[in-house]
Amino acid sequence: MMTSNRPYLMRAMYEWILDNELTPHVMIDAEMAGVEVPRQYVEDGKIILNVSPSAVQGFEIDNECLGFSARFAGKPYNIYAPMNAIRAVYAAENNEGMMFDKLPESEVDDNPEPDDTPPKSPAAGKRPTLRVVK
Repeated sequence: MMTSNRPYLMRAMYEWILDNELTPHVMIDAEMAGVEVPRQYVEDGKIILNVSPSAVQGFEIDNECLGFSARFAGKPYNIYAPMNAIRAVYAAENNEGMMFDKLPESEVDDNPEPDDTPPKSPAAGKRPTLRVVK
């Protein structure tokens, strides 16, 4: 099984927004397990955060999570969101960006365990197929 493309798309969109001299924002599902955000700013279970370099410190997007520190009303907070909690990354000025669907439970691996089984070889004569990903 391939890894999720979400962190790669997230990093690419973030860089693209910055390269166009716009302000990147992320929308996070604050109700998901593991999300650490200032709860007083959560609305309808979501929080939208300015993640421009001038607004945050220690910004990092890896394959597992998004994390940084920021100030809200002068008070410092550490922000943490597992990658599956990210719902969108977009430019504040024009809303250009990308939305992400909630991952099906079958694709969310909270406790990954190493898989020692050898990869399966494709069936002889079977052609690869493509599918539309929204």
